[in-house]
Amino acid sequence: MLFNSFSFICFFVLVTSLYFVLPHKFRWMLLLAASCYFYMAFVPIYILILGFTIAIDYTAGIMIENASGKRRNLFLIMSLIANIGMLAIFKYYNFITENFNFLLHGFSPSHQLPYLKILLPLGLSFHTFQAMSYTIEVYRGNQKAERHFGIYSLYVMFYPQLVAGPIERPQNLLHQFREKFHFDYDRIISGLQLMGWGLFKKVVIADRLAVVVDFVYRSPYSHNSLSLITATIFFAFQLFCDFSGYSDIAIGAARVMGFKLMTNFRSPYQSKSISEYWTRWHISLSTWFKDYILNPLGHKRDKGRMYLNIMIVFLISGLWHGSNWTFLLCGIIQGFYIVFGHITKKIRMRINKKLLLDKLPLLSILTTFGLVCFVYIFFRSDNLTTGFYIATHIFTGLPIIVSKLLHHQSIFEYLGTSKANLYLSFLLIIFIESIHFFQERINIEEYFNARPIYLRWAVYFAAIGIIFLFGVFENRQFIYFQF
Repeated sequence: MLFNSFSFICFFVLVTSLYFVLPHKFRWMLLLAASCYFYMAFVPIYILILGFTIAIDYTAGIMIENASGKRRNLFLIMSLIANIGMLAIFKYYNFITENFNFLLHGFSPSHQLPYLKILLPLGLSFHTFQAMSYTIEVYRGNQKAERHFGIYSLYVMFYPQLVAGPIERPQNLLHQFREKFHFDYDRIISGLQLMGWGLFKKVVIADRLAVVVDFVYRSPYSHNSLSLITATIFFAFQLFCDFSGYSDIAIGAARVMGFKLMTNFRSPYQSKSISEYWTRWHISLSTWFKDYILNPLGHKRDKGRMYLNIMIVFLISGLWHGSNWTFLLCGIIQGFYIVFGHITKKIRMRINKKLLLDKLPLLSILTTFGLVCFVYIFFRSDNLTTGFYIATHIFTGLPIIVSKLLHHQSIFEYLGTSKANLYLSFLLIIFIESIHFFQERINIEEYFNARPIYLRWAVYFAAIGIIFLFGVFENRQFIYFQF
């Protein structure tokens, strides 16, 4: 059941209405049943896998809290092995097998490891990390073990953020399932506004940009530099609008009922450095890696060890995104960016100050965006061969394009869509970044809600009209569902 489908709208209206009608003591049951139904709408049998990990981690949490000494370590390790084991089997087994068979082929062509014909459960990496954060926090003493099996199950399965986050911490979410939230008009309007904004980003911007991105990346060898540049920039905004659109709908849906989920994006393409970018992009994941991998590795005083730890974290981050060498390379490049940025920070600050580049924040923003787009080439490519081709040819045809411009010849080739849609796509990109520019300076939601009611409702109706008029309703799956 996709957030951008009519079936979800019906589901959301029904569940939310029942939520406010039911007595408080029955609400967790409704949400758990609705979450199970929501998840089973994709591949029903995989609810058993989710149930298995929930039972393991629920039990582990209680055992960790009741145990002492090395027994606590043992129960935590058992929980982590169960969760990581599920990821290894469903997400990485065939990848490992493929590479092992490739190596084995040179020595013994007749002996090959078998492949598993299994589908990746939706959102496996997301709810696995959320479950792992629970047992780790119980182990650290920051969270009491949850004794109510239904409430704990709901913590893992809460339908708004079950499939693609945000990845919540137990301290933030668990206690909310026991709180009684009343019908609040302002809060509900705020949640619906956020859901509408997320839907706009998904169906009007992301899915429109996807047409060009898919067309070019399907056969990059037949496209010129300008097309490769356009498709790569479009993918950057497709990925952002698709993923942040999902997060907005998830946070908004939860807010309507009274639940507060963490912010997952904060104008990432307004970042002036790669380090800043990672404080704005997929915040729930980046803070997860910081809290549970980078900080425990320690050695902040030893720069060499710190840089190694950063590379390890980004390597794991790349692997988390998918079982493909392209994702591993993305992690390595991102890690290199961070390490290089740390090493050259003082030198760059001196150069920027002497050349007055620190007075030009737009230059830093564009440079950061360019570095991010380079990573996205491999993130979007099906394999390393395609990724390296695009990376090495994306600028090689620019002299020809400049020559065509000088001779008043057309520089655009067919990109799988009409010129009108292409120009609309550029306008939408400018629009979304303009919104981010103002978000950095004012609270747009507060400013909008302070306007007269007739103006606000005029905007609502206009927004609905724009979504229906310009939306691409092809029930495209959200990109991060595959992770």
